[in-house]
Amino acid sequence: MTQEAPQVVTPVVQGAGGLPPAVQALAQADFSAVAQLFAKAGFTVALPAPGMLQVLKPGDGRASVVVSVGVHGDETGPIEVLAHLLDALSRDASALAVDLLVCVGNVDAIRAGKRFIDADLNRMFRPVRGSLAQAAESARADEMIAATKAFFAAAGPERWHLDLHTAIRPSVYPTFAIVPDLVADAAKAQLIAWLGQAAIGAIIMNPQSAGTYSYYSAEHCGAAASTVELGRVATLGQNDLSLFDEVSRALDGLLRGLPAQPVKAQPHVFKVAQEIIKHSDEFRMAFDRSTQNFTSLPQHAVIASDGDHVYTVRHAEELVVFPNPDVRVGLRAGLMVVRVS
Repeated sequence: MTQEAPQVVTPVVQGAGGLPPAVQALAQADFSAVAQLFAKAGFTVALPAPGMLQVLKPGDGRASVVVSVGVHGDETGPIEVLAHLLDALSRDASALAVDLLVCVGNVDAIRAGKRFIDADLNRMFRPVRGSLAQAAESARADEMIAATKAFFAAAGPERWHLDLHTAIRPSVYPTFAIVPDLVADAAKAQLIAWLGQAAIGAIIMNPQSAGTYSYYSAEHCGAAASTVELGRVATLGQNDLSLFDEVSRALDGLLRGLPAQPVKAQPHVFKVAQEIIKHSDEFRMAFDRSTQNFTSLPQHAVIASDGDHVYTVRHAEELVVFPNPDVRVGLRAGLMVVRVS
C-alpha cells in the first residue's frame, strides 16, 4: 500500500546544538522551566500528557485557548515561534489572561526529524481509523483527544484552538487557514477577525472533517478552531522568524487579553468545492509536485484519475490546495476550493 512520503529534516536531539534554550526545550516537550514560573505566579499548572502543558487560574470569564504545534514533526517554524512567545510570557506570567493548553503534537517525530513515525497524526482524530489504528500516531492522538476534552470540559463559552502548521509546498497565499464551517457564527467571526490581525491571506471554510485535530476540537469541544498554515517547512533553528512577526504578535495579544488590532487586509475567503479522495494505488494527479497551493484550474480540467474515475473541475474556476498523491488509500489527496469573498 502506498503511504505518505515523510520529509526528513535535521533531527532535534542529534546535531541540534546552538538552538536557543527555549526552542530546544519546547522541541523536546520539556515544560519544566515555564511550568515553574507559571506556578510561582499563582496559576494551577499540570502536565496532562507528554508534550502538554495546562495553565489555569480560578475565576469566571476567562477564555480557554489551545495552541498546538508540531502535529507534523518537520513543521518547525511554529515550534520556534511558540517557544519564544511562551518563554517571554512565563517571565511575565501574571499577564496571561486566558486558561491555556499548549500541545506539542508528534513529539517522537520532532525528535526524529521526520514528518511522522508511522502515519500522519493529523488524520487520526476520527472515530474509525481503519488501517491507521496500529500506527504509533494512533496512541498519541488518543492522548491529545483526552487532554483536549478534559481541558474544555470545564471551560466557559469562549473557546479557541489554533493548530499552527507550515506547508510542504509553496503557495499563492504564503499564509492561510482552514476553519471548520460548523463553528458557531459569532465565534467564527471572532476567529476570522483574529486571523486577519495575524495577516493570514486566505481562509478555507471546510464543511467536513478529514480527521484533523482542529476539526475535532471544533466538532466535539465547541472551539473556534483553525488549522493555520504559516509558510514553508524548514529545519529547526533555520527558520526566518521575521516571517512570523504578525502571527506572533496576534497570538501574544490573544493570550494576554490585549485589545484587537486593526486588520491591514481582510483575508480572502474560500469554500470547499470538492474533496479529492485516493481510492486506490492507481491514483494519479494531473499536475506535478511543483504545483503551488491555490493554483487555479479552469472548468472541466482534469484534476486526478483513479482507475476508471476521473476528477474534473466543476465550477468556472477551482483552486487546488494540499495536493498530495502519496497519502494512504482512503485518505484525502487534495481539496478544490472556490472563492466566495
